[in-house]
Amino acid sequence: MGKVVVDTLIDLVKIIPFLFVAFLIMEYLEHGVKKKSNILRNKKVGPLVGGILGIIPQCGFSVMATNLFSSKVITIGTLLAIYLSTSDEMLPLLISGGISSKVILIVLITKVIVAIIGGYLIDLLLSKKNFKKDFSICEDDDCHCEKGIIKSSLIHTLKISFFILVTTLILNILVYYIGEEKIASILQTNSFFGPFLASIIGLIPNCAASVLITELFIKGVITTGMLIGGLLTGAGLGLLILFKVNKNKKENFIILISLYLIGSIVGLLFDLLNLVI
Repeated sequence: MGKVVVDTLIDLVKIIPFLFVAFLIMEYLEHGVKKKSNILRNKKVGPLVGGILGIIPQCGFSVMATNLFSSKVITIGTLLAIYLSTSDEMLPLLISGGISSKVILIVLITKVIVAIIGGYLIDLLLSKKNFKKDFSICEDDDCHCEKGIIKSSLIHTLKISFFILVTTLILNILVYYIGEEKIASILQTNSFFGPFLASIIGLIPNCAASVLITELFIKGVITTGMLIGGLLTGAGLGLLILFKVNKNKKENFIILISLYLIGSIVGLLFDLLNLVI
């Protein structure tokens, strides 16, 4: 249990810089940029850049992107692309686990390609519903923004950090008591539905989800499709923050459902086509 608490605190420390940068950008856009409409509607490269940057192994980028999306600095497609490509601790685990460079490259390329396609697709389908004209973060959070964007950004960061600390500690405790062995046995006894189950595990708003999925793959417990499905839906703490900061619950559920469907379907295709890597 002590390790659970320590891991929770370490994950939080990793995320705080990303939170602060995200809020700083949001505050700057709200108070210092005149041509906001040009920023809000620049969707041509968003999913492409998001899909590529999301693959960087860290836990904080999806959280930062979520805060930017809540103020409509980025599109829903860009956010989905980042969620799909986010790898958290996957990459260092695959490397340290002795997995071949070919396998690692296939996993990374798959995640990036699916992320970019998924991002552009959802932007295309929801092109007229992506943006609002103003930013409301200060009104919603009562942060005294008139005292300067740095101070208000710190206030926003501290508030969200406390929320993350409490919720992730609860989630980590639940995962600890359920146990890796129990999850592995569920996946092993449901081979056809494995990618769908692994994708559900990936949705757990916690950096530990990608760690669990990756470790089970390294040990040979799960299939390639399960690995891909779980990693595509593993958006880290992004989903947790999404439902906290974004007031449009319909948008939140569209993102959640899209993430799950894409992850589970792509994972199932890998297994059905016997794309073993």
